[in-house]
Amino acid sequence: MNTGARAAPLALFERVWRRHTIREVDGNVLLHVGRHLIHDGSRPAFQALQDRGIPVRRPDRTFGTPDHYVPTVSRDLSSVAEAGRRDMVIALARNARAHGVTVFGLDDARQGIIHVVGPEQGLSLPGIVIVCGDSHTATHGALGALAFGIGASEVAHVLATQALWQRRPKSMRIRVDGRLGTGVSPKDLILAIIRTIGTGGGAGHVIEYAGDAIRQMSIEGRLTVCNMTIEAGARAGMVAPDDRTFEYLHGRPWAPAGAAWDRALAWWKTLPSDPDAQFDREVSIDASAIEPTVTWGTNPGMSASIGGVVPDPQHETDPAARRAMVEALEYMGLVPGTPIAAIPVDRVFIGSCTNARLEDLREAARVVAGQRIRIPGIVVPGSTQVKAAAEREGLAAVFRDAGFEWRESGCSMCVGMNGDLAESGQRCASTSNRNFVGRQGKGARTHLVSPAMAAAAALSGRFTDVRQLGGS
Repeated sequence: MNTGARAAPLALFERVWRRHTIREVDGNVLLHVGRHLIHDGSRPAFQALQDRGIPVRRPDRTFGTPDHYVPTVSRDLSSVAEAGRRDMVIALARNARAHGVTVFGLDDARQGIIHVVGPEQGLSLPGIVIVCGDSHTATHGALGALAFGIGASEVAHVLATQALWQRRPKSMRIRVDGRLGTGVSPKDLILAIIRTIGTGGGAGHVIEYAGDAIRQMSIEGRLTVCNMTIEAGARAGMVAPDDRTFEYLHGRPWAPAGAAWDRALAWWKTLPSDPDAQFDREVSIDASAIEPTVTWGTNPGMSASIGGVVPDPQHETDPAARRAMVEALEYMGLVPGTPIAAIPVDRVFIGSCTNARLEDLREAARVVAGQRIRIPGIVVPGSTQVKAAAEREGLAAVFRDAGFEWRESGCSMCVGMNGDLAESGQRCASTSNRNFVGRQGKGARTHLVSPAMAAAAALSGRFTDVRQLGGS
């Protein structure tokens, strides 16, 4: 027996996956779930438990907040026109009380978008498996967790068992080396990554983001990058925990404290991928080559730099891709060859689980400070705590003085389930994560941008290179 044999090198994903594997049957793995996050779309799952007389298995590991259906003009549910949507919010609170689950309701200072609240409260921790009935659960991977979205039936399964059957994904590492330039944000980076590998480029994989640009990035920026991993078709996105991660988490309400913190920290430091860890696929990105980016089509991979033009489908050799481009340009009302900086904008939305944290609001406020916007715009903080912090810093006053509406926290125009919508034919510069057909309202045309670029568009009424305005 060779007791000196070196253990096989492991990647971050593999370490977390192995630690949470309960059993494997015919390639299917039963994973233990460390944290289950829920929101106001969870009513069908709780109903399934009620119908079968099953309690929540681990209420102490289940946390939620209403976000999708909540009004942002006030905290009064009567402002939500559809009774069914109001009932979803009410049902979350009722089910939480019945099962002993912690939920931050509309009257709670900790309420917000679940993917903002999780990290903010220290619920999202390195090395655990996090699931939620929402595709952008990948956000939490920025803290070193394996986090992914699940379907309604799976939500019920996790509520009942605190475990979930999964097929093991492949692994991918995307190295982003160099530095992002002035005025270039993590949102621009992830849009460039999706454009590079395609909206299906990450299919079947968990992506680990690495490299100098990621290490230099704030936790808020990493959250933005991981948030949109799903838009590249991947199962999850992860960033290995480091000193930035530990500093961010220390002292947060649900993070370990005292001796438990010391034990957790010692373990977290063992999680990063070994230097010689193997990945099924590797991609390299030059951060210095990325510019402020705007989507022109109907998926997040259809984007161009602010200095570019709307592409011509005739230059696309793949017939299916060419058809998709033609259909996207028809829906978006755009002509090939049009400079991106010449596209007019009708309204602006700054918010969502992608870009509604305090850092995002600071970025946008720096651009509009002391000026007036030319088109309607709303700012929807990602959580009630973000809203309060922004008000203390004077950011809310900057937005109001510039002509923006300052709203309560919630998902808002990202998905429009609460009635916050753009009108048919309106072109919206949005800091959210999806520009699908009808995503922000029937016939609405969504262009994904960074907070700074959204603010710049609000000032000029068209897409504008924020670097020309002296923005962040």
